[in-house]
Amino acid sequence: MIHRLNAQRLLFPLLVIKVQGCVKQLKSNDILEIMFTDKGGLSDILAWYRLHGHYLEIFMVIRIGN
Repeated sequence: MIHRLNAQRLLFPLLVIKVQGCVKQLKSNDILEIMFTDKGGLSDILAWYRLHGHYLEIFMVIRIGN
């Protein structure tokens, strides 16, 4: 199942808190698509995944604009 999180305009730590809430609902093989605008968001999310022992199989970054 694909879960989508629109976290645009959220900054740290709210971005990570929202991701954490969504991850708790995921089941094996689910996909979490996160849309965010925080320039440091990717590193924040990856650090959170690593620190909490979650497995991130694939991620894609698409930047639009500056």
